[in-house]
Amino acid sequence: MKILLLGKGGQVGWELQRSLAPLGELVAVDFDSPDFCGDFTRPEGVRETVRAVRPDVIVNSAAHTAVDKAESEPDLARLINATTPGVVAEEARALGALMVHYSTDYVFDGSGTHRWVETDKTGPLSVYGQTKLEGEQAVMAPGADVLVFRTSWVYAARGANFAKTMIRLAREREALSVVADQVGAPTGAELLADVTAHAIMRARASSSMCGLYHCIAAGETTWFDYANHVFTKARQQGIALKLREGGVTPVATETYPTPAKRPKNSRLDTAKLCDTFGLRLPDWRVGVDRMLTEFLEK
Repeated sequence: MKILLLGKGGQVGWELQRSLAPLGELVAVDFDSPDFCGDFTRPEGVRETVRAVRPDVIVNSAAHTAVDKAESEPDLARLINATTPGVVAEEARALGALMVHYSTDYVFDGSGTHRWVETDKTGPLSVYGQTKLEGEQAVMAPGADVLVFRTSWVYAARGANFAKTMIRLAREREALSVVADQVGAPTGAELLADVTAHAIMRARASSSMCGLYHCIAAGETTWFDYANHVFTKARQQGIALKLREGGVTPVATETYPTPAKRPKNSRLDTAKLCDTFGLRLPDWRVGVDRMLTEFLEK
């Protein structure tokens, strides 16, 4: 089996290089790869890459993920998040290849307190959410062998993330204010990558498993509670923080206005994914604690 991975340098792409390698021959490219075009601002170049590689599986982890910046550059966000993935999907269908694509909870309006299921009505609040929804629609043409995974609150040990930012600020300040009215589940890039590898093997054996799925870690939290969890773990590992005990104040989303509106309810129901692929997704704390141990011991 030959696999083409697009967007290898991102958080999820980096972990996918690990999880996909045992499945077959892996060709991994990024926007600046010298041998093949992985630049999603050049859809015809990406088309030529797919035709040259002729993979059995295409995994697209490339995306315009600068949520606020997308508000001021909607055409670029649409090109990267919808137009080029649509081109990749066309080529996948021509080859009879399985395609994997990632989407987001931002396709919903974030209302209520329920867990969103795959069939719920969408209603994106931002350009990012709208273009990711258009990307879903572009790749899920009738008869296509496609797996689309909607996820949220993605982090990785590699590069910047919320936990690292909180620890940096806690070393500098005695008090912090953190948003407490957005609810979701921090989901590790490594979890997404491992689920992807498992799902590819199953879907290759039975195309009836293809479709749209929600994939996030189990449980739920707020950014406020997530931050406090991080601070507790840091202190347990002997990290000196300037932040005083009880120095974190919960605030509303509106306290920190942003160009792009954030959904307050990012809960995603993963029952369809777990039932179809026989999975049990770990609690969000499992991945976060592992990431923190790696980061804090350096």
